[in-house]
Order: sequence, then structure tokens, then C-alpha cells
Amino acid sequence: MDTQTTSGGDGLPEELVTIGVAVHVPEPYGTAIQDARAALGDPAARSIPTHVTLLPPTPIAVDRLAEVEDHLHRVAAGYAPFRMLLQGSGSFRPVSPVVFVKVEEGAQECRGLEAAVRSGPLARELAFPYHPHVTVAHGLAEDGLDEAQAKVRSFHARFAVTGFSISRFGADEVWRPWRSYAFGTGAATG
Repeated sequence: MDTQTTSGGDGLPEELVTIGVAVHVPEPYGTAIQDARAALGDPAARSIPTHVTLLPPTPIAVDRLAEVEDHLHRVAAGYAPFRMLLQGSGSFRPVSPVVFVKVEEGAQECRGLEAAVRSGPLARELAFPYHPHVTVAHGLAEDGLDEAQAKVRSFHARFAVTGFSISRFGADEVWRPWRSYAFGTGAATG
């Protein structure tokens, strides 16, 4: 596991791992969006699996991971599968240089999941209000963002969401799924 060391509250070294929690977009849609990101020149295209964020990058002490996993088991157990429709494009500009595919169906379920995930041992403040979406371009020049928004306007994907995953951020700056949590069972696979 890729970790970093910081000083804990007691002054002793503490190993941290950066995690994120997300609903992953299934194939063939996930690869289609990654391919679009790569074609637009987004340098993060191949290092981030296509997803709807439930918990943004969050450093966690390695010795708290079991507590985090128990929390995610409980959250998953309390939810039922739901349908998701990704359709159309949007942007967070001028606040943030991000173009995304809209979550047209399943957004309310994602909001509930996000609040449940971002509680207990994962409680934290967000820099921006939560808005479920699938990023297509981030940090590109304005003309690249304009092109991204135009290209994904006609994107359409419908699928069942049966759970969510926790991923970890590697020293190579690649996000890798680590464990999956199925709804209604609390059973993790990974």
C-alpha cells in the first residue's frame, strides 16, 4: 500500500494513505469516457477510473482503515441498487475548470450515499457543495474545455448501480480500486 508519513497528534510518526470512494461507471461506458478524456489531452485520463465521486481524495491513517471499512460496510448494507442515467454535459466554470457528464437519474441516491459515506470516520468538510457528475475534462485550456463540453453533449449511458468502491492513490499518482461494497449485503469484495 502506498503510504506517506506525517506527525500524529501525539508527535509520533503516522502513516497515511489517500483514499476516495466512488460509484464506478461500468464498461463499455467507463472506457469510452476515458478515451474521450485522453483524446482531449487531459493528462489524468488514464490515471483515474471513470466514476461518480462519493468521497473526494481523503488522507486516512493506516491504522484507521479497518474502522473505515466497517463504516463503508454499514453504509452499503443500508442501500438498495438503483438506476443511473448519464446524459448531456455541464461545467463548473468559471469556479473550477471542469467539464462533466450530467447524472440525470440516480443523482438523489448519490446525494444520500455521499452524506452517509462522508460521516463517522470519514466526516470532513468539502471545498464545494456536492454535485454528482462524471468528469470528462479537468484543468485544460478554455478551448479544450469548450471542445469537451460539445463532444459529450450527446453522451448517453444507463446502467444499474449495485454498490460502490474505495480506491487508493498510489505514489505513481494513479487511482486504483481497492475494495467494493455491494448494496444490501455489506459484503466487500476486493
